Amino acid sequence: QVQLVESGGGLVQAGGSLRLSCAASGRPFSSYAMGWFRQTPGREREFVAAISGSGGSTKYVDSVKGRFIISRDNLKNSVYLQMNSLKPEDTAVYYCAVGRYSFATVSLSNYDYWGQGTQVTVSS
Repeated sequence: QVQLVESGGGLVQAGGSLRLSCAASGRPFSSYAMGWFRQTPGREREFVAAISGSGGSTKYVDSVKGRFIISRDNLKNSVYLQMNSLKPEDTAVYYCAVGRYSFATVSLSNYDYWGQGTQVTVSS
């Protein structure tokens, strides 16, 4: 059974940093893209960042470009999201997901497995 477990969320002041981790188990994931998404109450889950199976290609939503960095360690079946210069508008539950394809995509419909989420709160 595929499982994804996120960690690293918490409360941080604006301008601070957090590093999210996502550990995957149940099968090898090196052939599949992985992504990070976020959701706030009353809003749809939105794409944040994605990385290809090899790690050679990444995508970001415009609002986090230059501040967030996605990376992965295929030997550990893990994906990470380094979040710098955090803003109050980054406050959300963050989810990691495993893609259906090897290339990074932004569409939620291209991701088959999801973690339970980790809360990130940025205070002003």
